[in-house]
Amino acid sequence: CTAILYIWPLIFSTRQTYPMKQFLKFMFASAFGLMLGIFLILMVLIGIGASMGGDKDVEVKDNSLLTINLNQAIVDRASDNPLENFNPNTFRSEPKLGLNNILKGLENAAEDDRIKGIYLDMSGVAAGLATTNEIRDAIIEFKESGKFVVAYSEGYSQKAYYLATAADEVWLNPEGMVEFQGLGAQIMFMKDLLSKMEVEPQIIRYGKFKSAVEPLMLDKMSEANREQTSAFIGSLWNSMLESIGEARGLSIDELNRYADEALMRNADSALVYKLVDKLVYKDEVLADLKARLEVEEDDDITSIGIGSYAKAGKKGGDDEDDDNKGSYKKDRIAVIYASGGIESGDGDHETIGSERISKAIRKARRDEKVKAIVLRVNSPGGSALASDVIWRETVLAKAEKPVIVSMGDVAASGGYYISCAADKILASPTTITGSIGVFGVLLNMKGLMNNKLGINIDTVRTNRFADLGTPFRPLTEQERDIIQEGVNEIYFDFIGKVGEGRGMASADVDSIGQGRVWAGTDALNIKLIDEYGGLSKAIDIAAEMAELEDYKVKEYPERKDPMEEIIAELTGKKEQAAMKEQLGPLYPIFKDFKTALEMEGVQARMPYNIYID
Repeated sequence: CTAILYIWPLIFSTRQTYPMKQFLKFMFASAFGLMLGIFLILMVLIGIGASMGGDKDVEVKDNSLLTINLNQAIVDRASDNPLENFNPNTFRSEPKLGLNNILKGLENAAEDDRIKGIYLDMSGVAAGLATTNEIRDAIIEFKESGKFVVAYSEGYSQKAYYLATAADEVWLNPEGMVEFQGLGAQIMFMKDLLSKMEVEPQIIRYGKFKSAVEPLMLDKMSEANREQTSAFIGSLWNSMLESIGEARGLSIDELNRYADEALMRNADSALVYKLVDKLVYKDEVLADLKARLEVEEDDDITSIGIGSYAKAGKKGGDDEDDDNKGSYKKDRIAVIYASGGIESGDGDHETIGSERISKAIRKARRDEKVKAIVLRVNSPGGSALASDVIWRETVLAKAEKPVIVSMGDVAASGGYYISCAADKILASPTTITGSIGVFGVLLNMKGLMNNKLGINIDTVRTNRFADLGTPFRPLTEQERDIIQEGVNEIYFDFIGKVGEGRGMASADVDSIGQGRVWAGTDALNIKLIDEYGGLSKAIDIAAEMAELEDYKVKEYPERKDPMEEIIAELTGKKEQAAMKEQLGPLYPIFKDFKTALEMEGVQARMPYNIYID
């Protein structure tokens, strides 16, 4: 710890008086501001009441078409708090779809005789690749019901097309196109920016592949980073091609030729090369759907969105909360959602707070009704200490009941740390995992303070290392050695715990560790995961291991009282939403840069975030 003592001169003024006119002006302005604030809060609360009331008693009519449009953000678990996604710039709520609700909706729809088929509106897919894969698998399973699934778009991104190939037929606008050129990876490096600011990143890491810090210290990828990046994006692409090829009756060689020669240049080429089944305008799409549903030409199609349908539950209402009924399922499977960067403290719906998640695991472990636990992990990692706190709770839970990990889009570094003790680990072929390694970053801002800002820092110490880690001078060699020793110790503890959880020798873990990132396909081969599967399969395995046939799924962390959440949102800061609105597509870059500069302590974190269109 570093103690910095600032002594400011006290400035007094004996003539600081306000005329009555200024006083009244100030008073009335303050009162008006307070009244305006109260009015805005009331308007928001009225809007909340209306939106919450609108979700009740969702009606599913006979001969309905289930419409799936995924162009709004998809998260593992959606919130019922309307203020959580409130954007103060547009003064609108921008809701997110929950993967849990999508999967539940598709499962229910397969058995619901009111639902006759699915229409996939593929105008966009705002989800990670592994999440997209889970939805794709659920649609394929839905087709076993014998009901139809058709996909349509004016233009398909590669990810949207990948999902669309789960349909019986893929339709395209005659003037549209299918993007099909392969995957590329770009990493932004900030070394020169920091150099211009005279900020020196002091990096202490273990593992030649632990490249999370490279953007701060290099101006291009290291050879090790280039090697791992080429490997995992190649695995992701091959996994996509295998699924697309199977669905479309095309070989991987053919599909690679399409990409290498840039053959998908318009709608006609997509039809000629069998990526789509027909070219149609929207009115022709509606006519075809009416024919399938046996709806008269002048009548409207009865449709319901996946979000609304998931809230409606199964026919007969047997999907409602059983705790409020006279009879209810006694046995439960706990699904604990751990999404976001890992940090100490409570965290929130976008971060994994060690206190909040470890408390949820502990509560599930102590609940006699909970017979098995599924930990859903979607995280690039974060604090090594916070990861260890959560790991400890998974070990304690595993000693009492089955613990299954379901990996989402990414479960790497600290995300893998909190997963490794489970009885079984499931992931998608397109999940990003591994990155077993640690690092620390200390910024030396002496040049910035002295030369750019004209600020000088003087220090008084009681002991030699009292200001170890201060940002106002560089580390000495001995200080660097001390920190390196700590980083090494954490790394070997990390691989030891992975080895213990996975039944591997530490040396074998080290050989696939060193911070290297793996795609799910490779992770299966090197025993970092046990099998492919999404959240639904993880729940099925948990039920099988606990020998359950009739059970209820209980989600954790438990939601706060809605009014508590509303008050917390109203009194909380909304700068994140404001930044998203102002920066648009540049926001992820800003967020990554901000995260890099705010890292504290030793980190077990992915080298970068991955965004695939």
